Amino acid sequence: MPVTVVRFNLVEPDATPASLSARYRAAVEMAAYADDRGISTVQTEEHHGVANNWLPSPFTFAGAVLGATRRLAVTVSAVIGPLHDPLRLAEDIAVLDLLSGGRLVTVAGIGYRPEEYALFDVDWKQRGALQDELLETVLKAWTGEEFTYRGRTVRVTPRPYSDPHPLLLVGGSSKAAARRAARLGLPFFPSAHLPELEAYYKDRLAEYGTEGWTMMPSAVTPLLHIAEDPDQVWAEYGEHFLHEARTYASWQSGGIRSAVKSGATTVEELRGEGVYRILTPDECVAQRLDTHVLHPLSGGMPVDEGWRSLHLFCENVLPRLTDLAV
Repeated sequence: MPVTVVRFNLVEPDATPASLSARYRAAVEMAAYADDRGISTVQTEEHHGVANNWLPSPFTFAGAVLGATRRLAVTVSAVIGPLHDPLRLAEDIAVLDLLSGGRLVTVAGIGYRPEEYALFDVDWKQRGALQDELLETVLKAWTGEEFTYRGRTVRVTPRPYSDPHPLLLVGGSSKAAARRAARLGLPFFPSAHLPELEAYYKDRLAEYGTEGWTMMPSAVTPLLHIAEDPDQVWAEYGEHFLHEARTYASWQSGGIRSAVKSGATTVEELRGEGVYRILTPDECVAQRLDTHVLHPLSGGMPVDEGWRSLHLFCENVLPRLTDLAV
């Protein structure tokens, strides 16, 4: 059965508090609907100080989704580790893990926007060391036992629900990230389809004598929107997809590799790339994708249009994917 994901970053350029509140509440309602229909995962993420209101608080949002659902996993992909207090992050994840019965998945990255570090007065040049400290600290914290942290003895309670600890992956597209994951015996989440980096990670596991596994995006992982008339939706709402693609592209330096990376400067170019795809239900089934990532509120998409896409996928695509898997 293909993996099915509904992604939310809650972007809305020029939002008012009332419109953004409605968007947040709609996203939680969409997650509950998706859970009832058998979607496997809701994915969210973290960015700070973005003019278009990109979600800055993924664990708060994850808590709302986990409270409204019963089966699906919620993946925070990714939390920018060095921007968080390690002890408080360990507590927050433990509480969500307990509330959800182990349905929270956290991917810890170090980010790629120096301005986010500046916002929180965190030294960009120390991000690797801070990430090491954060990962080591949360793993110790989740044991429920006393340990030494920054020269003092501390203990974090409560212990999480999951044994030995909540699912925590190390994300990134660098050898440093792969080494970090292998050294700590944590799963590795490459930010793009990078078989050579996966092989490097496996070699480091052998070197450190640890165990781990890789959760890597497929070679092709488009962001999907389902519509009865794709031409009409491209014409009416293509600027929403382009806004998000251009925002994301503006953050990508030459060394950053991502599963979702666009060089488009116009709606027509974006459509031709295939990174964002607006498909009919029949076209979506015919894609035979390993992973279906729905992005119903992309780039400030009107909530009603987001609902239309999600309904079409859950009612006209998902049952057929289940049949194909039998």
